[in-house]
Amino acid sequence: MDRLTKIAITMGDPAGIGPEVVAKALAAYPEGYGARLVVIGNYLVMEKTSKDIGSSLKLKKITTPDDFNQLSPAEYGIIDDSDSDLVNHPMGTVSATAGESSIRWVKDAAYLALEGSVDAIVTAPINKTSAYEAGYAEVGHMEIFQEMSKSAQVATMLMTTGLNVVHLTTHKPLSEAHLHLTIDNILAKILLTHDFFKKYNFSAPRIGVSAYNPHGGESGILGSEEIESISPAIIKAQDMGILAFGPIPADSIFTKAIEGEFDVVLAMYHDQGHIAVKVHGWEQSVTINLGLPFLRTSVDHGTAFDIAGKGIANPAGMISAIKAAVRVSSQNGLGVE
Repeated sequence: MDRLTKIAITMGDPAGIGPEVVAKALAAYPEGYGARLVVIGNYLVMEKTSKDIGSSLKLKKITTPDDFNQLSPAEYGIIDDSDSDLVNHPMGTVSATAGESSIRWVKDAAYLALEGSVDAIVTAPINKTSAYEAGYAEVGHMEIFQEMSKSAQVATMLMTTGLNVVHLTTHKPLSEAHLHLTIDNILAKILLTHDFFKKYNFSAPRIGVSAYNPHGGESGILGSEEIESISPAIIKAQDMGILAFGPIPADSIFTKAIEGEFDVVLAMYHDQGHIAVKVHGWEQSVTINLGLPFLRTSVDHGTAFDIAGKGIANPAGMISAIKAAVRVSSQNGLGVE
């Protein structure tokens, strides 16, 4: 019986750099990542991309996860349900056709994960404008997966070497972010983070909670969110036996985490956490979702239409995302190498 971890990799928008970084990541490890990997996408696009980057990848078109066991360790399967001529699709352009295909592949991967046919999903980037043109209002991976799995509480965590950051809010305008800083929301994210780390072999995860305002609000002079919401949520978490600390000003908490004081930081809004991760380790950064019934990792970059098709895309993020999916789903710990 095949005991290797099974990972589904979505190809991403065919007009972007997704196919290229996937092909380069697979070519970087021709003997595999110690797992069964299958790409959900377009076979002809992957075949052409492999040739364009000068790789001799062994690709095999398959139809179901049952075909996994027919693959040799050096072969990569492509599950392809495409009905469009995507191999001749112009690169770097917004397109409803490409958007529809990329979202369909995301959903195909989710179905495989929900039925237990794969152990984890790794996603290449989709283009939100192309997806919107295809008629999809909710075009974020996490939102799609949350809806399909009926998950009540989800969160985004960014991982790079020596730093893990969970976000209280992600795609919310900064003018609205403070509206989500309630005791219940913050406590729920602390609990979600704690449970996720416990699931992956952290006996007592240390969670640093960031302040929202400059200097942590200066006792209310520069803002009251720390006093009214963040501190009470932390105290409630501590009363439950959780190692939560803060609120700690954002200009120092990430350095403390990098130095080993915390296992993970809870940031209050999108850029507060994203800037820290991308400054510290942009190329290796990986997105992972908390709260879903399956594991999903992703590159932490977009479709990069400006360089799509030029052969210069850096696959480091995709390599890290695949390695993280294999390592985490195999219960070998969290983090990025």
